[in-house]
Amino acid sequence: MKKIQILTNQNKIYSEVTTSASYANECGEFSIRMVVDGHEQYKLGNKRLKIFPGNFLVINEGTVFGREIYSDIPVNTISILYGSQFLNSFHHSATSSDAVLLDEPFYTPSSLAPVFLETLYPLKGDMRFNLQHLQNLINDESQEDMLINQYLLHSLINFYRIYNKEILTKCYELKALSYKTRAELFRRLNIAKDYMISNYNQAVSLSDICGNACLSQTHFCRTFKQTFHCSPYQYLIQVRLSRAKHMLKNTRYEVNEIVSMIGIDNVSSFIRFFKGRYGITPGAYRAGVAA
Repeated sequence: MKKIQILTNQNKIYSEVTTSASYANECGEFSIRMVVDGHEQYKLGNKRLKIFPGNFLVINEGTVFGREIYSDIPVNTISILYGSQFLNSFHHSATSSDAVLLDEPFYTPSSLAPVFLETLYPLKGDMRFNLQHLQNLINDESQEDMLINQYLLHSLINFYRIYNKEILTKCYELKALSYKTRAELFRRLNIAKDYMISNYNQAVSLSDICGNACLSQTHFCRTFKQTFHCSPYQYLIQVRLSRAKHMLKNTRYEVNEIVSMIGIDNVSSFIRFFKGRYGITPGAYRAGVAA
């Protein structure tokens, strides 16, 4: 089942629930893409990544990509596509002084919005809250154009905050001599991060991660910890625990089944990791959610 809603300012919302879909050579507006249930696989150039609940993907205007869904259970996806004029107007407003905006209140540059790093971003806090409300409006088939655009606007505001924290700040923390070197190193580290998120349930090795990122193991481990403030192994465990937490809350899988699905060796290790991360056992967490 697919729903497409086109607003008066040409912003669009795509919602789809399916177990099988394949789209090749898609290209269009700047978009924010998320998955509510299940996962969706994307191919951007030579890079393959998967979106799970808890992350979202950003794709720039003009990028050619493919996406696929093959699942035993229905996969629920939502994509927001922003018209160029809306995005340029927002960027101009977000980066200009009040004096400039007062002098030229209706000025919209024809081309201004930056090219963002096409990577997986954390879906949490205000961004998650905002997109959940947007999902409810879509499910209710709301025609409140102004209200929907309000949520689209706040989604952009939240994304800019996340981009500043996850990209600009972390990139700046890298100790490289030049901006060009720092930006390229950060791009490769994000390829590694996306690889771990997309393959969290597999037997991921350090050589696999470094091979995808095109970095030596020593250089990768040092700069990854410098950027993400944890080791690659710790980051992978965090991703697995986050997925387990989602499954405990939203599925009926037994704990031992969840353990086998997230790539952790045994139940006792999982319980120890989970309690160390969240301060509660998996069973107590599920009981608390159900109460």
